[in-house]
Amino acid sequence: MELILFDLDGTLLNGSGEISPYTEETLRMLADRGIAYTVATGRTLHTARDLLLDSHFPHPQIFKNGVMMWDPGSDDYLLENYLELGEVQHILDAMQSQELTAFICTVDDADRHGIYHTPLRSELESNLAKHFGGSNEVDVHLVAMLPADVSIANISAIGPPEKVQRVEAMIADEPHLVAYAGSALEGEQYRWIDIHHTEASKGAALLDLKARLGATRVICFGDSENDLSMFAVADECYAPENARAEIKNVATAVIGHHDEDGVARFLRERFQLSTTS
Repeated sequence: MELILFDLDGTLLNGSGEISPYTEETLRMLADRGIAYTVATGRTLHTARDLLLDSHFPHPQIFKNGVMMWDPGSDDYLLENYLELGEVQHILDAMQSQELTAFICTVDDADRHGIYHTPLRSELESNLAKHFGGSNEVDVHLVAMLPADVSIANISAIGPPEKVQRVEAMIADEPHLVAYAGSALEGEQYRWIDIHHTEASKGAALLDLKARLGATRVICFGDSENDLSMFAVADECYAPENARAEIKNVATAVIGHHDEDGVARFLRERFQLSTTS
């Protein structure tokens, strides 16, 4: 059994953050051939759910860069790697020192997601809070309302590159923390950062999922540094033309641009898919 894992933003999704009709048709071809596929994304379940609804994704899905794995069949989380309280405080102190608003992603005992934030400092951060609160399945509150009994999956922030880089440096001495950072969709003048537990990686979640499904080979697609751990353990790994240089350098091959259905076009050739297959 071969298993295919897709990163979403910059890989399977086009520049508008959508699964194109051509790619959606390709996914249906894979399903018709009995080829298993799923996603491994830095997004939360709730920010990815609407994207995946119209394209059939029946297998467990990896979210928040491996913090959690969700099974759509049972509606249960199969994997959870949460932050310790001391680690959380270290992250919050670092972000406060750089005047960045921390967005704390939580999960409660009923698997309900919440986002708690420190005081908003800019219009950009206020817009983010509104965006997060746009889903009726995710509550957004000030950090003062953070319950004591929820689990913390990750902490994110957005801001000028120099401030984000200082936060990365400040939490580098925590042995159980890993930070992923990259260019923000809001503009090149901003950079995002997402901080998780070290056991939370796409690569570790991939190996867990491979064992659960009994897959013999794994093929993955990704474009950014949070995909490196996945590339390291996959049998084949492919980077779209728009991927970062460090991803291209370790990829099995570089394929077409994500805005030109690069992944779907590669899959049609790789598995000899056609509308009549």
